Amino acid sequence: MAVTLPAATAPPVQPTCYNALTNQWFCLDYLKDRHHDLTTAMIQHLQITAAALVLGILIAFPLALVARRLPWLRGTILGTSTAIYTIPSLALFPLLVPFTGITATTVVIGLGLYALTILVRSMLAGLTGVPDEVRESATGLGYGRTRLLFRVELPLALPVMMAGLRVATVSTVALTTVGTLVSYGGLGNLIQDGVTNNFKAELLAASVLCVVLAVALDALIVGVQWTITPWTHRRRTS
Repeated sequence: MAVTLPAATAPPVQPTCYNALTNQWFCLDYLKDRHHDLTTAMIQHLQITAAALVLGILIAFPLALVARRLPWLRGTILGTSTAIYTIPSLALFPLLVPFTGITATTVVIGLGLYALTILVRSMLAGLTGVPDEVRESATGLGYGRTRLLFRVELPLALPVMMAGLRVATVSTVALTTVGTLVSYGGLGNLIQDGVTNNFKAELLAASVLCVVLAVALDALIVGVQWTITPWTHRRRTS
């Protein structure tokens, strides 16, 4: 009786540039196969960065107003914000974990505090840079304190403030990767995995995307500044 042999099955197709034997830095197969992981990590990175910057701005602006109005507190406010920045993330995040848990909130609060050292100084520099004669003229026209702040002082201080925001944004994009300490580091999670497993394609892709994200956000802020402060570039071009 004839015996039917099972048909030979072809071996599964392996990626050519990041399989067990090949570990290349640049690998299109990795980008195609793991695009979902890269997209998810980048979205998380962007969300954490944006939330941390919003938190930093909400804290920094009142502090800058207090520092401007009460010069005797200025040194304390600037010194405290700088001191927070010197605390290593390895120490700061564990201090927050008992209150916020191992969540993205821990990373957002930590990064928001780190951003204060840049945001407070730039906001204070912008506000104090408004000429006294401009304030006096606005007061003479009947502007109250709140109206003077939002209609006169803030528009004139915006270029300096936006410059500080650009620096804080790029810094926060880089520091978000440290959130991998509590498993919420966005692209930092992939960078850590690439380092741990010597996965070159993953390490390079995540690092490049981190740089791209920083450049894109910086360009976005420049565009917003160009839009909301038209008098600055009109004066330069006239």
